[in-house]
Amino acid sequence: MRILIKSKLPTSLKYEKELVKSGLSFIGGLDEVGRGPLAGPVTAGFVIFPPDLEYEVVAEITDSKKLSATKRNHLDAEIRELALISELGWVSAPEIDEIGISKATKLAMMRAVDKSVIRPEHLLVDALKLEDIDVASTSIVKGDQISTSIAAASIIAKVARDSLMKKLDRMYPGYGFISNKGYGTKKHLEAIYELGATTEHRMTFAPLKDMENPYSLKPETG
Repeated sequence: MRILIKSKLPTSLKYEKELVKSGLSFIGGLDEVGRGPLAGPVTAGFVIFPPDLEYEVVAEITDSKKLSATKRNHLDAEIRELALISELGWVSAPEIDEIGISKATKLAMMRAVDKSVIRPEHLLVDALKLEDIDVASTSIVKGDQISTSIAAASIIAKVARDSLMKKLDRMYPGYGFISNKGYGTKKHLEAIYELGATTEHRMTFAPLKDMENPYSLKPETG
């Protein structure tokens, strides 16, 4: 059964605790980052906290977009220490071009869940509905601002993707990946028109899809 929930409650373990009271133990939080950039993968985070976890322990966890990079890195380490499961799922730019961003986002989530050594009994998902999974799920609009498990998933995904974009910045200098994280900033767009596209760019995203002669650059080595 999949339920769509809208709420303005502060981030908490409310939904997790309600499911635990119903007799479940392994509640998973799912979220993604990198849906909108022109370059880089879409990344999903998946987190299962212990069913007896107290909110005071994770009170600082909230939507990754509202946190500084330093705070995210700190919480990433805490989440991985506290969680029973903390996994990531990745879908590359070429895969995104092949299947589209909507399917790619769900695929990243599925890959994260598939890595888990603990089978979740219920999934709390930020906004999306996962049709192709045989686990009950609840879709929560703005879930990363409401559910601690979803917020934790957003944090580990954001930290991991940002780290990858730093590596890609070294491989493909000139695009500013370390700062723009692949998003279509003015400087990033200028670099695309000047240097062309890389293999990390999403060629089905505008303006790349409208370029007459986009070309790929090989990463610098050494």
